[in-house]
Amino acid sequence: MMTRRSFVLASAALPLRAASGSISPVMATLSSYMSEAGQRDLPPEALEKTKQHILDTFAAMISGSELAPGRFAIDFARAHSAEKTATVAASGVVCGAMEAAFANGMLAHSDETDDSHAPSESHPGASIIPAALASGEQFNIDGARFLRAVALGYDIGTRVTMTVGAGAFQTVTHISTHALAGTFGSAAAAASSAGLNQQQMRWVIDYASQQASGIKTWQRDTDHIEKAFLFAGMPARNGITAALLVQAGATGVDDVLSGQDNFLSDYAPQADPAKLIDKLGERYEVTRTNIKKWSVGSPIQAPLDALQIILKRHPFTADQVQAVTVRVAASEAALVNNREMPDICMQHMTAIMLLDKTASFKAAHDKPRMHAPDVLSERAKVQLIPDAELERHLPAREAIVEVTLTDGTRLRETVKAVRGTAENPMPREEVIVKARDLITPILGVHRCESLIQATLALENVKSVRDLRPLLQRS
Repeated sequence: MMTRRSFVLASAALPLRAASGSISPVMATLSSYMSEAGQRDLPPEALEKTKQHILDTFAAMISGSELAPGRFAIDFARAHSAEKTATVAASGVVCGAMEAAFANGMLAHSDETDDSHAPSESHPGASIIPAALASGEQFNIDGARFLRAVALGYDIGTRVTMTVGAGAFQTVTHISTHALAGTFGSAAAAASSAGLNQQQMRWVIDYASQQASGIKTWQRDTDHIEKAFLFAGMPARNGITAALLVQAGATGVDDVLSGQDNFLSDYAPQADPAKLIDKLGERYEVTRTNIKKWSVGSPIQAPLDALQIILKRHPFTADQVQAVTVRVAASEAALVNNREMPDICMQHMTAIMLLDKTASFKAAHDKPRMHAPDVLSERAKVQLIPDAELERHLPAREAIVEVTLTDGTRLRETVKAVRGTAENPMPREEVIVKARDLITPILGVHRCESLIQATLALENVKSVRDLRPLLQRS
């Protein structure tokens, strides 16, 4: 009986149909760049940032295993684990590449720990890295090629979303930019891991286009499972599916970016296709992608930064606080106003910062603590103010925090560049500290340190399959 893996490998020898019709200059440039990415050295800054984002996403995958979306994803993968090809993090499950990409994507966005790319309003790493890893295991690539595939995914997925219009596109169409960027980015990364040629890359873009979907109902999801599916699990699955279909011999439309009923004319008729290749090979989007310092919703990042700065400048205890006002953009305030999940509730996380002087992953996911008397007492002091002026500053997620103490002292801080953003990046050591906090409780100190070392030296890893014992539980 032929398994999916043996079918994929055997089909690699199938003859490919010659390209038909004319290819637009944008598609020619894009597909050429994608096909050559696996052999192209990354500039030093892009290489370092890619390593950091892989480590940060691995940490999100592993920590997510303790949360509802992650537990669901592991159980789902275990139920479809007849094929032993690819790793599911923080588990003992080995399954098919598509199932592993899906499960690890769900794990990576089980909460608000993963990275984000402000210009495209997407979370690229949570889907791109699982797709590249699963495809990399399928085709036994080395660490250097894995790094290049991941960087390519960031470049392609985010450019697609920026081309269609990011936030404005999402507002008008109600189609999620997160799924859009993730699907195209994951397809590019998985296809690069599979070593597809220029013609095949055109078909991969075609199959990604056919799967580009997802609507904004995720904003009504209270368990984060549908959100994890939309932001990461589905795009990772879509992307690797596109790559494996073409690698197995599937053909498609030669240029889905031009001609009748093309992707851009259907999704964003006003879009300029040239943006898809704007500064491609010069501007690496992974260097413009944010790593979160705090494991909370993005609108809460700046207020926590501001409170930490205030506390360092003028230490105080929670019982010395009379009131706290937090100003963020109006649309951002609506997303985090008195939410039922601790990690996306502004008032709750502000109270936690007042009490703990930090906001740990554990505290951000301790739902019973939302009802603790001391937390409720501090939460009652917090006023969230939607700010129209800060709304005009988006996508920059700025915040103004003012703490009034019982003696009348007023402490105020404005944060314009959140810690971990491209404008205020965390150094390698800070990224490592965050990774340790997320990984160690699940995998232990020794395995955590080994995974960190291997990830930060990926160019020396002979096979990404060697990461399996470091990513999984004993």
